[in-house]
Amino acid sequence: MNPKLFWLLAAILLVSIHRAEAQQPQKVARIGYMSSGSSSSESPRVDGFRQALRDLGHVEGKTVSIEYRFAEGKFDQLSRFATELVQLKVDVLVTTGTPATQAARQATTAIPIVMTLVGEPVPRFVASFAKPGGNITGSTQIAPALSGKRLELLIEAFPNASRLAVFDDGSLADGRGSNNLQETRIVAEQLGIKLNALEIRRSSPDLDNIFRAAMTQRPNALVILPGPALSLRRTRIVEFAAKHRLPAIYPHNEFVEVGGLMSYAPDFIELFRRSAIYVDKILKGAKPADLPVEQPTKFELVINLKTAKQLGLTIPPNVLARADRVIR
Repeated sequence: MNPKLFWLLAAILLVSIHRAEAQQPQKVARIGYMSSGSSSSESPRVDGFRQALRDLGHVEGKTVSIEYRFAEGKFDQLSRFATELVQLKVDVLVTTGTPATQAARQATTAIPIVMTLVGEPVPRFVASFAKPGGNITGSTQIAPALSGKRLELLIEAFPNASRLAVFDDGSLADGRGSNNLQETRIVAEQLGIKLNALEIRRSSPDLDNIFRAAMTQRPNALVILPGPALSLRRTRIVEFAAKHRLPAIYPHNEFVEVGGLMSYAPDFIELFRRSAIYVDKILKGAKPADLPVEQPTKFELVINLKTAKQLGLTIPPNVLARADRVIR
């Protein structure tokens, strides 16, 4: 064969191969996103997750698609959602909170799960932080330890508070209350503070009865512990605190955004950005068992001075100086 003709045919063949490869449809990775909360309350977190995916080079509709499931506080739907997402053969499941992660774990031991906002993942979901094992990894919000820290901050801001009402998420509790409540009791005992703990469950039909029970002990401050049943009712709880002019500390800044006084929590949006990094690694072949579970490193104290003024409260300068964000 003529050498020139040979190289011409070779060039044509290579071009044809490249064109064929370019015409091959790119696989779109499917991500399942499941939460016990609401789409409205999680919107900023979801936006952070999606932006992080974009920053990592993923394009929704082209390289990834996301299937969302929000239980709106109806935990009994989580099992069905998890089954649906498994049947859709998602490549990875992202879960928000302990109930959603539990439902996902029961639905699959094969599909990778990236958990977020789980208080105590060891040993419930992973063998250890460094070596998770199994199909679950992600991040924790170390909720119980932070519950004690919140009480300390509240008393630092309002040292005369000696009788506290505490709202606990009954869906996360056992006979002694949640681990968040147990940690709060330990710190309260050290500080010589009396607690009146009341459970709010997702099925609680009438918060007014719980609010009346809280006031029977004449509290002079309020502590809200983490939990989806409380987050979904954050507006009602903030209104209760305002009505009785109670200084209160909340488990995340979404309470402060609707008028709560102060919150102390991990930077949740940063945790969701980190979840996108886990998803990216898994889609590129990493195994959840080999990805250490992360603990938060960035925390935010948010203070609403507008609310403090409305309640006739003064935040001490030393506490105000430590705030990461102040709403005026």
